Amino acid sequence: MAVPKKKISKSRRGERRSHDALKSATYVEDQETGEFHRPHHVDMKTGFYKGRKVIQVKEKI
Repeated sequence: MAVPKKKISKSRRGERRSHDALKSATYVEDQETGEFHRPHHVDMKTGFYKGRKVIQVKEKI
């Protein structure tokens, strides 16, 4: 069974875990409508992606 010879310090442990933090989601502003949406995702309000209509949006009643 593997057993460490020395204790891992808090700073070394923190260095290893530095990439585990959650990042906030990024949003970009649509140039035509001014709405914010995720980059490289379909805008669900308009159905457009890269200036092309790719899905039909259901209208609210």
